[in-house]
Amino acid sequence: MNIVCTIYRSPKKEGMYLYVNKGEELERVPERLIKKFGKPEHAMTLVLNPEKKLARVDIETVIAALNNPGYFLQMPPQHESSITQLNLKNSKISL
Repeated sequence: MNIVCTIYRSPKKEGMYLYVNKGEELERVPERLIKKFGKPEHAMTLVLNPEKKLARVDIETVIAALNNPGYFLQMPPQHESSITQLNLKNSKISL
């Protein structure tokens, strides 16, 4: 089962992407989400199928979300350096 999807990048948050069905585009994405996401910028069109792999998200999760609710929002990755800093702040070890 192949699904053709359009992927948009957010101009407000680096690493945030919105996946939608190509034929539907943004019609099923809530207006409130679009306002927070910013004006979607076309990143690419991609054919998805369960045998394919995506770099940062599980493809079956994306396919399921494209069916219902009709879109998938990929959040930016957490940076390892900020996680390390947080761990150091909470640690009792002094450097």
